Amino acid sequence: MIVNMAGTNENLPDVIRSTRTQQGGGGGGGGLKAGCGKPVAPLGQNRRALSDINKNIIRAPPAYPYAANGLPGKKPIATKKPVPVRRPITRTISAQTTTKPSLPLPTGKPSFPLPEGKKPKVQIIPDEIDTEDLNIIDVEDDFNAPMFVQHTEAMLDEIDKMDEDVYEEPVLDIDNADKGNPLAVVEYIDEIFAHYRKQEVLTCVSPTYMSQQHDITDRMRGILIDWLVEVHYKFELMEETLYLTVNLIDRFLERQTVSRKKLQLVGVTAMLLACKYEEISVPVVEDFIVISDKAYTRSEVLDMEKVMVNTLQFNLSVPTPYVFTKRFLKAAQSQKELEALAFYLMDLCLVEYEMVKFPPSLLAAAAVFTAECTLNGSKKWTKTTQLHSHYSQHQLLECSKMMVALHQKSGTGKLVSVFKKYGTSKYGHVARTQSPAHFMLEPRFWD
Repeated sequence: MIVNMAGTNENLPDVIRSTRTQQGGGGGGGGLKAGCGKPVAPLGQNRRALSDINKNIIRAPPAYPYAANGLPGKKPIATKKPVPVRRPITRTISAQTTTKPSLPLPTGKPSFPLPEGKKPKVQIIPDEIDTEDLNIIDVEDDFNAPMFVQHTEAMLDEIDKMDEDVYEEPVLDIDNADKGNPLAVVEYIDEIFAHYRKQEVLTCVSPTYMSQQHDITDRMRGILIDWLVEVHYKFELMEETLYLTVNLIDRFLERQTVSRKKLQLVGVTAMLLACKYEEISVPVVEDFIVISDKAYTRSEVLDMEKVMVNTLQFNLSVPTPYVFTKRFLKAAQSQKELEALAFYLMDLCLVEYEMVKFPPSLLAAAAVFTAECTLNGSKKWTKTTQLHSHYSQHQLLECSKMMVALHQKSGTGKLVSVFKKYGTSKYGHVARTQSPAHFMLEPRFWD
């Protein structure tokens, strides 16, 4: 039976017509059976038949062209409609689904490893039969999937390095610049200051020695030293001379009882001995007699000199706060302003008897620390300074607070020689320009 399939497609729009004729029942695959309105696609072919009439495609293919035959090289998909399982898709299920090699990603792109710290995206596999939206629940505790990215050894080393990359303040070599200077004795400087620390313990005076004196008081001692500061400034003596003078006075008064009339003579004689030890051009005895308004004769001065050196057993080589202050200022990389302020605070302490209880090294460290805080407006005590001073910030607490209190009341009262001295241009007017560090008296500053 010959069936003529030629003609127009107006009456049968859903039928794909062919211009060829084929005998029913005997043909091979690829034709149309008689009496059938729809074509039967031959097995193993993936292309649908096209109409040769008008060279137009009559209708789009079905929604699932491969539902019956399957993909090339793949097993045919069962025609039985699967029953969808309604359950939340957690991260675990999603991760297991996306990592199966038999199920490619919907986008057709391969999955790449994710950077560490980022959560994997949940891949939603669309249901070919049921296109309703699925509920996705992000359950953090249910995520036990394997790591997508494995750290290499280099990455682990980098992470460890970042954890250990904490800024540590370096300790500077403060003597490196003086290695070519033979006067700096860099090779022995550490041993010298180690010896100074041992000697200061032996040469410190008792903080209660004034109780042994019956005719003089600590107030009289302050008046004497305040006057000697003025004499020292007028004679233009070295700074070391003043500190050694105060040391000789305290050590002598600790061992010898002195009357009130002889107190000024002790001070004049102590400065004379200090000048002989420190100065190159030494003031003569007559200069001290004149400066004391001729209150004593030459013989009295020389006699007191003999008594003092015998009482002190000729031990004039003692570490004073000056040598420690110079060393600590070098460790702090000080400028002129910091140096002037530190020595200003030190000189204020010389006048006060209550500061005798602190050893010279502690006074020097506290003066440098207080000066640095005053200039910077905040706490500053570097590891380099702490290393060379052997004092931490909390060890300087008491002494620094007392220095700030002395700085507050400087320039008031009758003992103002130190204030006038450091108010001159020689010391940069530091006594008048620098305000006391009031914040150092607050407890929270030391927390």
